[in-house]
Amino acid sequence: MTGHMDTQGSKTPPQSGLDHLRQLLQGWHGSAMAETLNFRLIAVDDGTATFEAFPSPKFYNPQMRMHGGYAATLIDSATGCAVQTKLPAGTGYGTIELKVNYVGKIDASVTRLICTGTVIHAGRIMLTAEAKLTGDNGKLYAHGSGTFLVYPTK
Repeated sequence: MTGHMDTQGSKTPPQSGLDHLRQLLQGWHGSAMAETLNFRLIAVDDGTATFEAFPSPKFYNPQMRMHGGYAATLIDSATGCAVQTKLPAGTGYGTIELKVNYVGKIDASVTRLICTGTVIHAGRIMLTAEAKLTGDNGKLYAHGSGTFLVYPTK
């Protein structure tokens, strides 16, 4: 989250994690992974981030249901972005542990998933967060938690 050049070529000051994510929401274009897996960030606030995703058979495992990595990626993204909302400018983070519990079958009949991550603990060098992955009707499909290491980016 270092500074960047604006449209006039002037260097802008670094943004906090929350400000950076709010800016992404305004002009969402998604990462290549988000585009490939058909998910996007839809809301952020202090200590929380929410993604929506649209399951597809192209992400099925041999049992004809969503590969577990799909839910894990959503949980990692939601918990990670929730952590990012707590970080000051010039600070980065990385996942050092991820735990996922699969509690419901996800297949293409689940037309939309919502994954909301929430920070549980915001320490100086380590943060933890949890996330729930639900359908539009509120049914829980997976939940998990992550631990994130904080480091300076300057």
